[in-house]
Parts: sequence; structure tokens; C-alpha cells
Amino acid sequence: MGIALVLDLARDALMMALSLAGPLLGVALGVGLLVSVLQAVTSIQEQTLSFVPKLFAVAAVFLILLSWMLQTMMAYTTELIRSLPSLVG
Repeated sequence: MGIALVLDLARDALMMALSLAGPLLGVALGVGLLVSVLQAVTSIQEQTLSFVPKLFAVAAVFLILLSWMLQTMMAYTTELIRSLPSLVG
């Protein structure tokens, strides 16, 4: 197993992780930005006000995208397991 193959596998794994975590992180960023603008406008400085909406928004997006995430992970894992004989030998 050469260094190029290891780098290729690591790149694919990182891209998979980014594609799965990206929508959740984007929603958390957007909701956090909206809540912080709301806090700045109303001068409310409650710590839980920024946490609870992000928690609910990320949970809702996670439930909506769960089937897509599982299909993507299964396709990646299946392809990785199928390519094991060519990686080892």
C-alpha cells in the first residue's frame, strides 16, 4: 500500500465527513447568526437563548436528512469494503 493510496483514502474519508457534517454545521451557523442579531437588537444577553434554537434546528435538519446521510454512508462503506482486496493485494 503506497503513500498515494493512503492519501487518497484519507481524502475520501475527509470529504465524506465534510459532506455529512456540512448541512448540520451550516444550519447551526445560520441559526446562531440570526439569534445573535436578535440578541444584539433586543439587548438580551441570555446564554441559553443561543443554544436552544440551534439545538432544535440541528435536530430537525438531522431528522430530515437522516435517510440521505445513511444512504451516503452505506454507499461509501460498501465501496470501501469492495475495494479491500485490491488495496491489500
